Amino acid sequence: MFEKDDLKPKKVYFVGAGPGDPELITLKGYRLLKEADLVIYTGSLINRDILAGLRAELVDSSNLSLEEITERMLSSIRSGKRVVRLHSGDPSLYGAILEQMRPLEENGIEVEVVPGVSSLFAAAAALRTQLTLKGVSESLIITRPAGKTLERDEIGDLSQHGATMAVFLGAERIREIVSSMRLPPDTPVAVVYHASWPDQQVLTGTLGDIAEKVEEAGINKSALIIIGGVVRRDGFRRSHLYRSR
Repeated sequence: MFEKDDLKPKKVYFVGAGPGDPELITLKGYRLLKEADLVIYTGSLINRDILAGLRAELVDSSNLSLEEITERMLSSIRSGKRVVRLHSGDPSLYGAILEQMRPLEENGIEVEVVPGVSSLFAAAAALRTQLTLKGVSESLIITRPAGKTLERDEIGDLSQHGATMAVFLGAERIREIVSSMRLPPDTPVAVVYHASWPDQQVLTGTLGDIAEKVEEAGINKSALIIIGGVVRRDGFRRSHLYRSR
């Protein structure tokens, strides 16, 4: 016989909400949102349209400490509630999920991560390009600049590899980023603000002029920087996946 407590939920779901467009959350992620009793979401990073019509209690984590978030999740789980921790994009990229998962696991709570569509892929879609493109770049480097939570970055060193570079959390440091690049000034660059949101904005240029364009547009957050030949959408070779006739 099962005891009553055995039937209570003992798992917290960390769900990727996708880049912003409510239709870009996965089917599983949306099902879990609809079934949840508590949804803790990441403030302005989440398009609130995704939360419309949910029966769950909605908690914005913007002003909560890690300890407060943990206690909220633990108390809800112990009360038999279904809990979803909703992150923007995909939780595995700059999502800070391990520090949230560890105390749950230490308290005997199982966690499951449901991947989401990253803003990186929404930005590539907005540019109508590939991040890896035959004859242009076969590799992708994902990084971020130094800031409040990172003392030193390796952007300059990484740029020497000649791979496509995707720089998160860097719009407000665009001049520092482009000046650290060890690439020709005519290297193509794109900055995509709010990829897939209704107010999406796409700026393209080169290392030599993109900083000025970004500053003129007033973009200083919520933007992804993509650097490399894939931005230009030419100079590539045909894939062997499709045979010539």
